Amino acid sequence: MPRKPSSQPNELELDILRVLWDRGPCSARQVHEALRAGRQTVISATTKMLQVMVDKGLLVRLDDERPIRFRPARSMRKTQAGIVGDVIERVFGGAAEKLVLRAVEAGDLTSDQLAEIRRYIDEREGESR
Repeated sequence: MPRKPSSQPNELELDILRVLWDRGPCSARQVHEALRAGRQTVISATTKMLQVMVDKGLLVRLDDERPIRFRPARSMRKTQAGIVGDVIERVFGGAAEKLVLRAVEAGDLTSDQLAEIRRYIDEREGESR
């Protein structure tokens, strides 16, 4: 049975989204040029991938401009939250605390990063009171 297509971006789609989050709306050629720095690709493949991402709802096509440009449909923060939510459900059975524990265990965190995590937890606890 074929697997249901994911609504979450794959690795290449994330690379494209990063280009657009960093640079703002871009033409297919601009995205292609940015991707070429890290991978071998041809413009037709980039153009096809942009259209696939529009079809998936990851990008918005700005038809009112020439050349046609593309922008992310959602902010980086909302996209990251969606991916994390998906991982929490699929991998951790909905237990967000397990994700956080695994992330802290696996990460090589500095004392400043740990302090920032503590501050965020303290803020969240204060909001729930």
